Amino acid sequence: MRRITTALAALTAAGALALAPISPALAANGVLVLNGEALFDPSGCFDSDRWPLAVENHTDGVVIVFDEPGCGGPPSDFVYPGGSTVSEFGQSVYIH
Repeated sequence: MRRITTALAALTAAGALALAPISPALAANGVLVLNGEALFDPSGCFDSDRWPLAVENHTDGVVIVFDEPGCGGPPSDFVYPGGSTVSEFGQSVYIH
């Protein structure tokens, strides 16, 4: 009887999780400026083909700068809300 009760409890919990609404990933609020181009409420990875990479973070999220396209490799810099940087080798940024 104990096994049946445990199994039913697990099944009920799994069903509740399956029916719970899925909340979408939230974008950063504000404006991210990459090489003079304004991106409103940005989210995800953004590549740049211009050097140096100028980043102005007017959002509520942290921008991660990468020296490889597609946000690959280790991070080379972090730009906190209200901050800015010029990255000589930066090729992409990530924010969410």
